[in-house]
Amino acid sequence: MTGDQILGLVMLFGMITVIFVGFPISFTLLFLGLVFGCIGLGADLTFNLAYLQIWGTMKDEVFPAVPLFIFMGFMTEQAGLMERLFAALRNLLAPVRGSLYLAVILTATIFAMATGVVGAAVTVLGIMAAPMMIKAGYDARLSSGAIAAGGTLGILVPPSVMLVVMGPTMGVPVNLLYSAAFGPGFLLAGMYIVYTLGRSFINPSLGPPVPKEDRITDPLVILKEVIVGVMPLALLIGFTLGTILAGMATPTEAAACGASGATLLALCYGKLSFKVLRNAAVMTLMTAGVVILLAVASNVFGAVFTKLGTAQVITQALAAIPLPDIWKLVVIMIAIFLLGWPFEWPAIVLVFLPIVLPVVETLQLGMSKLDMLLWFGALTAVNLQTAFLSPPVAMSAYYLRNVVPQWSLGLIYRGMGDFMIIQVICLVLVLFFPDIVLWLPRSLK
Repeated sequence: MTGDQILGLVMLFGMITVIFVGFPISFTLLFLGLVFGCIGLGADLTFNLAYLQIWGTMKDEVFPAVPLFIFMGFMTEQAGLMERLFAALRNLLAPVRGSLYLAVILTATIFAMATGVVGAAVTVLGIMAAPMMIKAGYDARLSSGAIAAGGTLGILVPPSVMLVVMGPTMGVPVNLLYSAAFGPGFLLAGMYIVYTLGRSFINPSLGPPVPKEDRITDPLVILKEVIVGVMPLALLIGFTLGTILAGMATPTEAAACGASGATLLALCYGKLSFKVLRNAAVMTLMTAGVVILLAVASNVFGAVFTKLGTAQVITQALAAIPLPDIWKLVVIMIAIFLLGWPFEWPAIVLVFLPIVLPVVETLQLGMSKLDMLLWFGALTAVNLQTAFLSPPVAMSAYYLRNVVPQWSLGLIYRGMGDFMIIQVICLVLVLFFPDIVLWLPRSLK
C-alpha cells in the first residue's frame, strides 16, 4: 500500500472513532475530508474537489424531492389523517383478537406510503395506540415492538426519503428503486401482522379484542369512518406514487404535487393555520437540512477518500475474498447490518455504500446490472431498517419513550428485538428469492 492509501485508512478509522465518541457526523466527515485531503493531496486539489462535489450535489435534480416529501409527511400528520385512519381501522377490526396490533401495523403501512419519514409515524402511533393498548390489557412488550417496528416502515416503503437519497448514490432511477422496495415492504408488514395475530390467537391475553363497551356497532358509522379515514390517503398516495411508478412525473415533481395535496387536505379538514404551516416548514428545514448537509459532507469525504486510492484497495480486498459471489453479497449485508447499530442510515448510504458498490457491480449472479443494483438497493433498505430498532442508536425507541413514559426503555428494546428477528428473516428471504424485489421493476420497464 502507498502512503496515500494508508492515510485514507487512517482517515476512515478516524471517522469511525470520532463518530463513536459522539461528534456530529456531517461536520466530522467534512473536517476529516478537508484535513486529510490537504495532507495527502494538497490544499488546491482538495478544495477543488470539495467545490466540485458541493456544486454537483446541489445541481442534482432528485435531491429537491427530499424536503418536499418531508414537508408532505409533516403536513399529513398535521392534517390528522393518521388519527382518522387508525380510528377507522380500530373500529372496523375491534372484534378480532389482536385488533389493535393489526390496526397499528396497517395504519403504519398506509401512512408510510404517504410520508416517507419515520419519527412522526412512531410518535403519533405511540400517542394514539399506546393508551388504548394499555387500557385493553395488551402485552406491553409486544405493543411497544409493534408500534416501533410498524413506524419504521416509512424508511422502506415508498416514498421513502432514504430511497430518494440512495437512487443518485447508486446511479439508478428512483422510480425503479421505489418499485423494487414495494415487495420487501409489504412482505415485512405482512410478517409483522402474522406474528402479532399468531401470538394473540395462541395466547389471547396478549391481544384481546377491543372491549364491547368501547366498540362502535353501527355498520354505517363504521363504513363512513373507513371511507373518510382511508380515501384521502389513498388519493394522496395515488397522486404521488402512481405518477412516479407510471413514469408520468419525476420524483421531485410528484413530491411537489404530494406536498400541495397534503396541504389541501389539511385545509379541507380545517386543520390548516399559520401555526401549523410554520411548524411543518420549520421541521422540514431541520430534517432536510440534516440530510442534505450530510450528503454534501459525505461526497467531499468520499471524493478525498477515493482520490487517496484507499477505496480501490478496499474494493479489491472485498473482491478477492475466496467465496462464491452470493456469499460475497452475504458478507456485505452482514457488514451493513453491523454498521447499522452505531450509524444512522445517511452515513451508511452516502459513505459506505459507494465503497462496496464496485464489488456489487462485478458479482455474477445471473441478472443484468440494473436488476443487480435494484436488488442490492432493496436488500440494503431492508437491512438499514434494522438500524431504527438496534441499540445504541435505535431512534424509534427514543421517539416512543418520549410519548409513552409508562414503558421503560429496556422494555421497548426487548419488544423491538422480537421484530428485529423478523426483519432479519425478511432480509434472508429477499436475499435468496430476488423475484420478491424484481417482479414489479421488470413489469414497469
